[in-house]
Amino acid sequence: MSANSADAAHRLDIVLVKGGRTKIRYPAELLADDGTRITVRAPWAGDVARDFGFVRFESGDIFTEYYWRDRWYAVKEVRDSKGTLKGWYTDITRPATVSEGELVVEDLDLDLWRSADGRTVLRLDEDEFAASGLTQSDPEAASAAVAALDELELLAREGDFEALLA
Repeated sequence: MSANSADAAHRLDIVLVKGGRTKIRYPAELLADDGTRITVRAPWAGDVARDFGFVRFESGDIFTEYYWRDRWYAVKEVRDSKGTLKGWYTDITRPATVSEGELVVEDLDLDLWRSADGRTVLRLDEDEFAASGLTQSDPEAASAAVAALDELELLAREGDFEALLA
């Protein structure tokens, strides 16, 4: 096997779809895939820094991302360029699919942030979720999304959150 094909075997393009369109696509290093959970690492994929008020994502940040084929979320551990943990950003998504070098997830608008010290847990974008119309167009998916957010919030507040990633 050539070096190029070996490199390709350890890379995936992460594709985040929202509203039927690709929101972002970026390359990531495949760290593990046990058939259910896929773990990748990638630098901050944004063109510019993004300040959310509770955290700032910027050039040099490294994301270790966890995706599941059987769960309705993706958890992203965020560290700065020196390796200091900023926290975890969680996207509520449909379960991940992987094929032909791509990992694809559909963003369902809901998000959760948990700070590195665990003191700050924020439910995010519930207004976007309500405006998306998913509760009318796909009530089962909407119910699964809300249940996933509730589950993650409980884990984040009670301290079992990091066990998801072990």
